[in-house]
Amino acid sequence: MKTQADIILHNGKIYTVDNAFSIVEAVVIKDGLFLDLGSDMEMLSKYEGELIDLQGRSAYPGFIDPHCHFIVYGRSFSQIDLNGCKSMDDLLTRVEKYAKENPKGWLLGRGWDQNLWPDKAFPDNKILNELFPNQPVFLKRIDGHAALANRKALEIAGVDENTIVDGGEVHLINGEMTGLLIDNALYLVDEHVTHSAEDNKKAIIEGQKRMFQYGITSIGDAWVEFEDFNLFRSMHESGDLLLRIYCMLLPKEDNKNYFTSKGIVQTDKLYAGAFKYFIDGALGSRGAALLEDYEDDPGNDGLLMDSVDYFKNEAEWNLKNGFQMNCHAIGDRANRIILQIYSEVLKEGNDDRWRVEHAQIVHPDDLDVFEKYNVIPSIQTTHATSDMYWVNERIGDRVKNAYSYKTLLGKAGIVANGSDFPIEKANPLLGFNAAVTRKDVKGFPENGFRPEERLNREEALKAMTIWSAYAQFEEDKKGSIEKGKFADLVVTDSDIMTCDEMDIYKTKVTLTILAGEKVFIDGQLSL
Repeated sequence: MKTQADIILHNGKIYTVDNAFSIVEAVVIKDGLFLDLGSDMEMLSKYEGELIDLQGRSAYPGFIDPHCHFIVYGRSFSQIDLNGCKSMDDLLTRVEKYAKENPKGWLLGRGWDQNLWPDKAFPDNKILNELFPNQPVFLKRIDGHAALANRKALEIAGVDENTIVDGGEVHLINGEMTGLLIDNALYLVDEHVTHSAEDNKKAIIEGQKRMFQYGITSIGDAWVEFEDFNLFRSMHESGDLLLRIYCMLLPKEDNKNYFTSKGIVQTDKLYAGAFKYFIDGALGSRGAALLEDYEDDPGNDGLLMDSVDYFKNEAEWNLKNGFQMNCHAIGDRANRIILQIYSEVLKEGNDDRWRVEHAQIVHPDDLDVFEKYNVIPSIQTTHATSDMYWVNERIGDRVKNAYSYKTLLGKAGIVANGSDFPIEKANPLLGFNAAVTRKDVKGFPENGFRPEERLNREEALKAMTIWSAYAQFEEDKKGSIEKGKFADLVVTDSDIMTCDEMDIYKTKVTLTILAGEKVFIDGQLSL
């Protein structure tokens, strides 16, 4: 007599990503977990249930994006899309079009990148001031580390020519504001932009639908306020939250007080036990903290978002209270500072799994800290293929120490690969492509950008599954297809492990299963 199961997927090429990197034909799901796996003959003879014939297609563990900005991403679909703007005129056209449909309230947008414009110069707010004298405009750069605000928005925030911000800059030319705000300065305006709980809920629902289209079943939100955590929790309790979310908590008093009192929160859908810090800014806005000046901006070596003493004290606080510490570090000075702090606070061979988010430019002298103190590089391979067109202008020869993902893997033993969406596109197969080819989707450059830093396909798949699960303290629950683990699985129309490298980014997800439920089927959401 056969054992009853919920779903049996068979006739497939299923990459389990277990320790042996086994490949099987069939997998059995029951009660939201993987019950069994093996050959078609064995599984079909032992179990009965709904049969899904994969028709030879490949399947993998549900993809994990360990570093993104999930609520921000969800909100972006109701704001002005400035991604791919080719000029300031293009930006203004998009803002004016949106304003005609939204004549009241804040005009919010994100995605502009002056590096794509003919002169590559930062924009100013002169025309925005003329077009919208009574309506606040706030437009974030693609990386979220710079923003353009019109005069009305600056007035609301109380920002003027005399405003000084630690870890940020109110940009002036000839003593007058241009509207450009760098790093901590943009929060002066941002705190006046409010989002209702209902709007945030809509953003989460929209965001998770899109995740399932990409085969993503777990994410790490790298910007979680206390109110965000509470919304995630309430949606989990109501059944509206299907996606698995690992929270990187902002180190504000409400978060710190609550989690110090309650401890780490872990359910089947939520993990909250990590605090997120920004050591520096970003390369695109020249806020990343460098050991030497920017090649294209002499006298500027970037910004630290707070003092070294502050970060050291926070590291000691996190260790004392049993929290994971995840630090955004782009420039080689920022990476040196936080790696030095980690080496002073952590014990060798620890299992605290502290992370460096981005680890974008790391001086060779600092690499051993990853190995000695079990520090996890949380990387975004598409940053390499997005930045490669202009990064040499920014940092010159230091590019030899940048986006060194194979080197980081060699030191740390693992890398967790995410997208940082909405800074990059959310599709994880673009990150897989960037990891293994070091090229953009057009195949540029011919030999790859710093090709010696390529990951092989097995490493690239692990980086978006089991290694990312490990970086979230959940490798015993997700990240591979094994008995007893969450039944999170994705099927694609071609095999990313064997197809021609130029076909990787063209691959489409045909089925996403989360906790044994079909949440995406051939372009039709099933929620």
